[in-house]
Amino acid sequence: MFKRLWKGMVNPSPRGRVRRALFFVILLALLTGLLVYPKPWNVAADKVNGWIERVPHTNVWGLRQAQALRVGHYPERPFRLGLDLQGGAHLVYEADVLKIDSSERDSAVEGVRDVIERRVNAFGVAEPLVQTARTGDSWRVVVELAGVKDIKAAIKQIGETPVLEFKEESTPEPTRELTIDEKRDLEQYNKEAKKRVDEVKKTLLSETEVDFMALAKKYSDDITTRDFGGSIGFITGASAYPELWAWADKNGAGKITIDPILTSEGWNFVQVRSFEDKGKEVHAQHLLICFRGADRCERDTSKDEARKKIEELKAQATPDNFEKLTRENSTEPGAAERSGDLGWFGKGMMVKPFEDVIFAMQNGTISDVVETQFGFHLIYKIEERPLKAYNVNRVLIKEKTEADYLPPPTPWKNTGLSGKHLVRALLQFDQNTNTPEVGLEFNDEGKKLFSDITTKNLGKLVAIFLDGEPISVPRVQSAITDGKAVITGNFTVKEAKILVQRLNAGALPVPINLISQQTVGATLGQASIQASLKAGLIGFALVAIFMILYYRFAGVLAVLALIIYSTIVLALFKLIPVTLTLSGIAGFILSIGMAVDANVLQFERLKEELRSGKGLQSAIEDAFKRAWPSIRDSHLTTLFGALILFWFSTSLVKGFGLTLSVGVIVSLFSAITVTRVLLRIVAPHVRRSWWYGTRVKR
Repeated sequence: MFKRLWKGMVNPSPRGRVRRALFFVILLALLTGLLVYPKPWNVAADKVNGWIERVPHTNVWGLRQAQALRVGHYPERPFRLGLDLQGGAHLVYEADVLKIDSSERDSAVEGVRDVIERRVNAFGVAEPLVQTARTGDSWRVVVELAGVKDIKAAIKQIGETPVLEFKEESTPEPTRELTIDEKRDLEQYNKEAKKRVDEVKKTLLSETEVDFMALAKKYSDDITTRDFGGSIGFITGASAYPELWAWADKNGAGKITIDPILTSEGWNFVQVRSFEDKGKEVHAQHLLICFRGADRCERDTSKDEARKKIEELKAQATPDNFEKLTRENSTEPGAAERSGDLGWFGKGMMVKPFEDVIFAMQNGTISDVVETQFGFHLIYKIEERPLKAYNVNRVLIKEKTEADYLPPPTPWKNTGLSGKHLVRALLQFDQNTNTPEVGLEFNDEGKKLFSDITTKNLGKLVAIFLDGEPISVPRVQSAITDGKAVITGNFTVKEAKILVQRLNAGALPVPINLISQQTVGATLGQASIQASLKAGLIGFALVAIFMILYYRFAGVLAVLALIIYSTIVLALFKLIPVTLTLSGIAGFILSIGMAVDANVLQFERLKEELRSGKGLQSAIEDAFKRAWPSIRDSHLTTLFGALILFWFSTSLVKGFGLTLSVGVIVSLFSAITVTRVLLRIVAPHVRRSWWYGTRVKR
């Protein structure tokens, strides 16, 4: 048989062409079958390779020959399953549209959806579900990502586009009064909290041996420490718990508060478990003069000019006037309000050059000029004391205040200039320091806005916010009318490049806030998938039985063609790759129906030709010619509909359109090429019309 097959491949006769076509059909079926299910091949390859390794070799040449005989593995590519089949991440974002005109909100939120969908589904068939929803004045974007079990990975996969905003200094508005409902809620909450305080205090007074950890687990509102018995670890005077440390320092290890300590968080019951001596801590002030190129310095002062300035101040500085000199001259942000006060700190909290000097100084003295990466410093050491650390557990019962209901005051107000006015971002370098920075170019509307902002804020600060955080707060020296701005955020080259890429990928027209994040399980579940697979196999078997009973031997060939068709389609699903969801599987099943229909058309025409008295070979050729127009038209009509679904529909049904398109195209090949080749190859050997579903009386 193989000899005749090879002869047919090299022989240009009609029969040879049929054999050559059969060879390529068999080869295609094997290759695609191995791609879909490579396990049998790989298991056999392991056995063969194991046998080769066990064969003894007398020399290096024999070993090399044996290595050359090793059988390679076929790559195992899993199917990519959608969210409804394998689970994934479900994220809900809320769009902040309060500053957008009501007539433009719909288009702005659609713009957000388009940006997110473009990022997570560049090909259009990874099938994220990206939808917008509106409830009253609330606009939300729902994102479902298949196969992502880690919420952080899901958010990273979305790659939130940075929200770019320009803000100017604002005058704080007077705080409003609480509403009646807010006052009632505040009073009720604190009343319940006070009742819990009394319960804890009663327990501490009534029990000789208190299980403080059990109290914390039962009563504490600090969710980060509650499950650990209220342990907040070792604290010092410079920690986030100065009131608790002061009580511990006064009372010592082994003590428990009976009367709660009131802090900004609420009422605190404290257990001091142990004490450690951590060395020394100091209280100091400093005066900073930064220069061009220093970390976090926005000034254009040269290093020589900064050194000259700091030396002049050193000559004037005394413990009595140090605070005044700092307020008037220090370039540190906030120095005018804090007077350079650093509070209490221990070793390891400051940069090394600064730390080495401060811990060697005497109390009440002013240092010589100290240089760090931030600039030149003068340091005034106020006091030094032992650094005591106490291991503390606490029960926190929170107390609500008006601040829990009122929005926090902000020193900045929006200018209207944002990322939606951005034309492009580019990586550039400062001409003086060669540090990387991000250049921005605005459209015509943004250019006018930026010109107005810089004109009316001469001598004032304008903040550039990225994702809600100020990354650059320059002082406006002159009006900027060319529509260009620069972000200088102490970036590395890599960080600047990433920011440029994110900005250019599509700036969000409005800010979005992640309000819900969860990992969702497969809606079908593994058992349901197995049941669906079982049902599909039963359905295929019933169709195969019908085809064989009705068309007999031709039905056997049709079933063989359908198996080859299925392996080709599934292999393409892996190669593209296509994300298989319920809608995608529905498209695949529909395409199988199209393939069955194509075979039915061919066999019915074949029966008609045989009944008309034609020979088998000519009947096969004429049957295919007559069936082809119907097969072509039905497949092309379905293909056009599927392509329309793919290009113009939402992500939810794109998979249906793609799988149906792939299936229809392969169905044309399967019906016209595979089935036809199989019939041609067996026709000389199986001649009776009965085998093809009809009986011809002669």
